[in-house]
Amino acid sequence: MPSHADLPLHYGHVPPWLAKRMSLLGGAIIEAILVDYGKSAVIQRLSDPCWFQALGCVLGMDWHSSGITTSVMGALKKALNPRAKELGIYICGGKGRHSKQTPAELQAFAEKTGLPGEQLIYSSKLTAKVDNTAIQDGFQLYLHSFIVSDEGEWAVVQQGMNDASSMARRYHWHSAAFRSFTEAPHTFIYGRNQGQILNLTDLLAGDTKAGILQLTREKPAHLLPEIRHLIMPTHHEVRAENVNLKRLGSVLALAHETRPADFTSLLMLEGLGPRTLQSLTLVSEVIHGTPSRFEDPARFSFAHGGKDGHPFPVPVKIYDETIDTLKDALQKAKIGHSDKQEAIRKLSVLAQQIEQDFEPNTNFEKLMAQERQQSWQYGGRTVFGKAAKPKDGEQLTLF
Repeated sequence: MPSHADLPLHYGHVPPWLAKRMSLLGGAIIEAILVDYGKSAVIQRLSDPCWFQALGCVLGMDWHSSGITTSVMGALKKALNPRAKELGIYICGGKGRHSKQTPAELQAFAEKTGLPGEQLIYSSKLTAKVDNTAIQDGFQLYLHSFIVSDEGEWAVVQQGMNDASSMARRYHWHSAAFRSFTEAPHTFIYGRNQGQILNLTDLLAGDTKAGILQLTREKPAHLLPEIRHLIMPTHHEVRAENVNLKRLGSVLALAHETRPADFTSLLMLEGLGPRTLQSLTLVSEVIHGTPSRFEDPARFSFAHGGKDGHPFPVPVKIYDETIDTLKDALQKAKIGHSDKQEAIRKLSVLAQQIEQDFEPNTNFEKLMAQERQQSWQYGGRTVFGKAAKPKDGEQLTLF
């Protein structure tokens, strides 16, 4: 897994046309994980910052932006909470004033499920206290999201801002991954090294924290392993060095160079164009991929682009077809017809099989140019407007 991360601060709102689709696709992805792997897998993945960043990219957010945290958690909360009784997953809190509603929301969920509400509220408050006070790294929390299953397992995703550096840092917690709130509890911390910090969760900080927090009497004995981060660069454009070209190339080869009819397992996906298969393959990997597959989150922005136009405008028509295909597969699976759901899973498997012997020869700049020039055909949109049709003679042929 990567060891560092940068999250440049981005401001502004997610446009309604994208927010609606993020909620629909995000909800469908989480439901697919629930169906195939269970609630614990959902909680675990949300506590993995690399997977979380990849999810934000596949949903069409700016690939490296701090805004992924707010927008993804908002989209998932809107999609999952109305179905909490059915799905068994509930999201509390959010950005700013919404974070203060976390205790009341947790108490209400506890009353419906029989979970220990006061204990969950205590966990929520203490995770925020640790990241805002016990770890003094120059970042002040402005977002706190608490994700809990009806079985009591939970994750926390919270984010702090450093006005001086215009950077954000995201903190991830998982209830199954630590024994003490004050001794190296995080699954990960996201952010650039800001120099000297006060970290009272360090296993060597026992004497200091005993006098300040008085939350534990155990004497620390081992050195905290190096805090692991995922480094996200500050430049806005997606560059070749930000992407594993071997993995991206295998996705492009599967979608654009191989006819799905050649694979018996993909017959259920006949009728989808190459561009939709490209997006659906990356969505398939978000659902079924193992942790090592998310070391280059920028790759997943090649599913549905980004709202600021990086790496290319959001292809709305492709986005909608991806949503419809995934939701249709989920609906059919509920009545025992899982062929389409299995075909979607098989996309990520086939891409990895192609990858084994694949020699990346993708002209990255040419790929980017073609995606942008063809964007108008797919209903491409950004926060600045709709993609325009290129002038005659400007078309490129890549595949």
